[in-house]
Amino acid sequence: MTTEGNLNGSPAGPRNKVGHIASDIGEYIRQQRNNAKISLRQLSKLAGVSNPYLSQIERGVRKPSAEILQQIAKGLRISAEALYVQAGILDLPTGGPVTDAIRAATELTERQKQILLDVYESFRRENQTTELPKESEPHGEQGERQD
Repeated sequence: MTTEGNLNGSPAGPRNKVGHIASDIGEYIRQQRNNAKISLRQLSKLAGVSNPYLSQIERGVRKPSAEILQQIAKGLRISAEALYVQAGILDLPTGGPVTDAIRAATELTERQKQILLDVYESFRRENQTTELPKESEPHGEQGERQD
């Protein structure tokens, strides 16, 4: 049984998780490639990755490194961060549907996406710091009106 375990001593379960992550990232890359309407061969040239290797990634046979994901993201003109999240390299960023939409927008450059995300996040932070006083004001006003 120990021969089937991973470095943590767990049975084959974590291997299945790695396989699942590889499959998920491959599927995600395929979806993004199809959305961009480019062939596997075109993406392999754009990303500087061999056609067979890219095919293996898409089929979930191989789990690409962060460097390869960055090259693929560049070829797809999508955020490398989005691929890192899909691959389990980064945690899912917070922000919800707005940030997801910005990251998924294929018509924006990486620079434009980052600027929009920075602006959006600054507005969110600003509103979080100003929410508390605004919430307490109506209670005070109501109390004053009743006196």
